[in-house]
Amino acid sequence: MKYYLIVGEASGDLHASHLMRALKDIDDEADFRFFGGDLMAAVGGTRVRHYKELAYMGFIPVLLHLRTILRNMRMCKQDVVDWHPDCLILVDYPGFNLKIAEFVKSHTNIPVYYYISPKIWAWKEYRIKNIKRDVDQLFSILPFEVEFFEKKHHYPIHYVGNPTAAEVKEFLAAPSPALGSLDGKPVIALLAGSRKQEIKDNLPAMLEAVKSYENDYQIVVAGAPGIEPSYYQQFMRSSQSEIVFGQTYALLAKSYAALVTSGTATLETCLFGVPQVVCYKIPMPAVLGFLRHHLLKVKYVSLVNLVAGREVVKELLEDFSVGRIRSELAKILSGTERDRMLEGYQEVKRALGDAKAPENAARLMIECIKHR
Repeated sequence: MKYYLIVGEASGDLHASHLMRALKDIDDEADFRFFGGDLMAAVGGTRVRHYKELAYMGFIPVLLHLRTILRNMRMCKQDVVDWHPDCLILVDYPGFNLKIAEFVKSHTNIPVYYYISPKIWAWKEYRIKNIKRDVDQLFSILPFEVEFFEKKHHYPIHYVGNPTAAEVKEFLAAPSPALGSLDGKPVIALLAGSRKQEIKDNLPAMLEAVKSYENDYQIVVAGAPGIEPSYYQQFMRSSQSEIVFGQTYALLAKSYAALVTSGTATLETCLFGVPQVVCYKIPMPAVLGFLRHHLLKVKYVSLVNLVAGREVVKELLEDFSVGRIRSELAKILSGTERDRMLEGYQEVKRALGDAKAPENAARLMIECIKHR
């Protein structure tokens, strides 16, 4: 069968590549065409565009590249129609993907499947109308989404398990890889985000907060893929910290504590059993306060707290500062707060379960195609 996939960022490339492998394991004749990245290309098929040509985040970057975005969207719509796959698989990236879904649903009979559902429970809940109208099957990787979609909006979905949980479990089961030149001191990991703006906003404060720990701990920064080392060095000149690229899991496996910018990294840190402080600098904290009261639908921003349904890890957003980061870090280096957080992590792991998301999603997708 023919599968057309669309992703818009690095995490989507990773999850889609695993899904493609799972589809190939079931369907020997699986043929892929996609907007994606290098990991998907390694599985096979035809890449139409690299996701880096789509990945513009924030109002100004989107405005500056609007012509390119619209051109890619037009091209994508026509390419899906011309190739006419057995299904269209959308992976997260709702701003682009929901537009494609609307077009495909109104102009073709191609079934639209969404893997890693849009996070409309946090923002833009009105998009549920588009999802109900344009998406045939939705595959969730977060257990609390079932209640949101099925009970609140009466839209049945599939919870297939969490791919990050499976990826971490597989990593921990394999031989531990070497990690640079660690000197034997306990490691404090700094995960400052995957985009330049996030790194610029968060890394300087993180480095300043851990400066007083440099004698007793080794400070290691997790370099994001696609960000050149020189970009990090401008922030690290007065620091004794090191940086590693492409080894985030190996770093977390050897870490004693971490400072983490919100995102999938908070869940990964939890699954590795590393106590953490979630740090995310907000340029205008008062605006966030307004959004929390009037627009945002959730109490938390980290996936750890969202899955647990309560505060397991401390989130520093409106109260982001070097002093607060240093204070919260001290609490998780020893004592009852560290123990409490590790107990909360077990709760999160139980909620995620042991199901293998790519394999479950692939099996369900193929069943849905055959029974249309």
